[in-house]
Amino acid sequence: MPDPELQRIGAFLAGFARRQAGRTTELPCGFAVYDDRFAESWSHNQVVVDRGGVDPVALPALVDEAMGDRSYRLVSVLDGDFGDVCIGPFQRAGYRHHTYLVMLHTGPAPTADGRRAEDVDLEAIREPLTARWRSWLPEAADEVITMLVDRRETRRRGAEVVQFLGSRAENGEVAAWADLYLEPGLGIAQIEDVMTAEAHLRRGHADAVLATALRRAAAAGCGTRFLTADADDWPRHWYERRGFTVIGRTHGFERT
Repeated sequence: MPDPELQRIGAFLAGFARRQAGRTTELPCGFAVYDDRFAESWSHNQVVVDRGGVDPVALPALVDEAMGDRSYRLVSVLDGDFGDVCIGPFQRAGYRHHTYLVMLHTGPAPTADGRRAEDVDLEAIREPLTARWRSWLPEAADEVITMLVDRRETRRRGAEVVQFLGSRAENGEVAAWADLYLEPGLGIAQIEDVMTAEAHLRRGHADAVLATALRRAAAAGCGTRFLTADADDWPRHWYERRGFTVIGRTHGFERT
């Protein structure tokens, strides 16, 4: 039997993608999302597979039809087991595969000792976020970097309550930041994109942001507090040390 917690989280992730999209198209296995304002943002122009009902061998062709003349392809498969059987067909079609871990916070929310994060708007994190994107994509045009920063505002449509949290350094700069998505009626909260500016690494700012997000989620009655992490990257271990446990996985397939 599918894990009920994973089913609830999968439904939340699918709903978030739908609500922040500019437009959607229904597919036999899920849906496609599009946003022409952010044409270079893969996450805003992708196929989300949130159910079976299609032969995995047929999926690459279905994605091509849905995404048309876009120069890239991104497919998010939310069911870990179904994603396993999609790996071969997508890799044969030239896709790269990534596994993402669904990590659930267990135990009580952290106490309010030490640093605390606060609500911030996009302008408060624009400069450090731009610098981070520039370090990751040094060859990208300036307008692409600006688009990758500006697209963050669309996330405010994704859940009932969306908060951008930031921990400030002594000089007032936002040193670390993250998103918090709350659905109090469903008892679900997601923490996303925990980042720290290069100049403020290893000073406790990311801990402050994460702890604040967990406290707010608990205060909103969200017993399911989760995030996703790349299975092959170091942050998963950082989250494990802070009370997160792997309960499942999703899959990403991408091609340029």
